[in-house]
Amino acid sequence: MGPPTVTIGSYPDYPSAQRVVDYLADNRFPVEHTAIVGTNLTLVETVLGRMTTGRAALVGAGSGAWFGLFIGLLFAIFTAGNWFAVVLAGLVIGAIWGAVFGAVAHGMTGGRRDFTSASSLRAGQYAVIVDQQYAEQARQLLGRLHLQAPEHQRG
Repeated sequence: MGPPTVTIGSYPDYPSAQRVVDYLADNRFPVEHTAIVGTNLTLVETVLGRMTTGRAALVGAGSGAWFGLFIGLLFAIFTAGNWFAVVLAGLVIGAIWGAVFGAVAHGMTGGRRDFTSASSLRAGQYAVIVDQQYAEQARQLLGRLHLQAPEHQRG
């Protein structure tokens, strides 16, 4: 549990809250005593596409190839002969096994999740908070920020 904090502003989006903290930093405010807190969190799962066994095998092959490349490079360090062949073999073997495991893993779901997605957390509001002992200093600086027009609006 840290020191008591005070909310010095609430904003509808993250860039607005970030702009406030950046302004404080530009004016030599001790921003290590600042935090941006998102409230009213919502989990958003964006569906990217249909997942087929072939696509699962392709994704598995890609990740398996990266792992195989890593292992191939590791073995190549200790190879006196053709190190390129060792790296290539690791990459190919990794891709093949990755494809097999990707297809099998997808097949084991039994069709319960035939899509790919990406999840993200979004906040309804972003509060900028500071340690209580710095609240007045932050408010004074923010008073100057609100008196100035944003740079893109200045003429």
